[in-house]
Amino acid sequence: MDGVRWQEYEEGLEGRLTDLKDRIHRGAYRAQPSRRVYIPKTDGRRRPLGIAALEDKTVQQAAVTILNEIYEVDFRGFSYGFRPGRGPHPALDALNVGIQRKRVNWILDADIRGFFDNMSHERTMKFVQHRVADKRILRLIQKWLKAGVSEDGEWSETKVGTPQGAVISPLLANVYLHYVFDLWIEAWRKKVADGDVIAVRYADDLVLGFEHRAEAERILADFRGRLAKFGLELHAEKTRLIEFGRFARSNRQGRGEGEPESFTFLGFTHYCGINSAGKFTIRRQTARKRLEAKLQQVKQTLRARMHEPVPKVGEWLRRVLNGFYPYHAVPGNWDSLKRFRLQIGRYWRHVLKRRSQRGRITLERMARLYDRWLIQPRVVHPYPSERFDAMYLR
Repeated sequence: MDGVRWQEYEEGLEGRLTDLKDRIHRGAYRAQPSRRVYIPKTDGRRRPLGIAALEDKTVQQAAVTILNEIYEVDFRGFSYGFRPGRGPHPALDALNVGIQRKRVNWILDADIRGFFDNMSHERTMKFVQHRVADKRILRLIQKWLKAGVSEDGEWSETKVGTPQGAVISPLLANVYLHYVFDLWIEAWRKKVADGDVIAVRYADDLVLGFEHRAEAERILADFRGRLAKFGLELHAEKTRLIEFGRFARSNRQGRGEGEPESFTFLGFTHYCGINSAGKFTIRRQTARKRLEAKLQQVKQTLRARMHEPVPKVGEWLRRVLNGFYPYHAVPGNWDSLKRFRLQIGRYWRHVLKRRSQRGRITLERMARLYDRWLIQPRVVHPYPSERFDAMYLR
């Protein structure tokens, strides 16, 4: 937004930081609007992002470092998003272990519509004030919330929401949902539920598991009402209650309803499966929309780079695979990884055939290119129960 790059700011860094600190303490620091940009989503829509000015990012990171020390004492164990030492894979592990070890027969896959865009500024400040009394910190947060956004050179006020992409936004989102959801579901599970209830939340993406359908339906209605109190709502099309668990297959077949439904969480579609011993297990595969979106992106880029040297394109494809594998290489997802590599190879061969005057590429040559540049996938993550038990020794 301010047109300043990190490399430029690094020149005379100590003096710049000293001046920035002085402006903060004098109250002369002013938050700048975020620059609005859009990135495509897998469903064809666009997600708005707010790119903060360089100094705003710096100050926000300093504030987050301090606030994390306060809120890590309060945040609940089933909250995994954007917290130190946590991440999506521990969240996936916790979900898997919860379904396997608890009496879970129903899954509520909930999606909060436009959460970051609809967070109440007033509520956010009240929630922060429960734990933070320093007026300087509170003023900084207020400035960032009210800074507004700039799109196509025009400034617009932000009365609700916090920009996705701002350094402070994930922490504020966790604080907001800590009071709106985490404390509420924890009390509900202890005081109201008769059966087992599990919860896993990653930022605004959350999954609940229930032993009894009646309790799942009740909490869905209660959750809608609670969100409405805080200016939020569930996405009707993306929020589903499905039968899922060790008895789902037999129960549905007994009713003539076919295979159990699946649900998607953090980029993986979860299915009811059976292991080699004939026991219930959870199968996870890369979500089809995510896989197809990435393949289409690679396909378009290959077309644009058609006439570049083969080694240069091959090096880029290797980076693509190296970027895709680490997140998706979980046990049981081998087919998705293999399909991803195979389809990229097909796209590359098609591009090479188009640029060749003869219009053909021998299989021997493609095999050499595959072996050199398209690295084979391998599973890098342990089974969920192994990593979960290692992290939570009890």
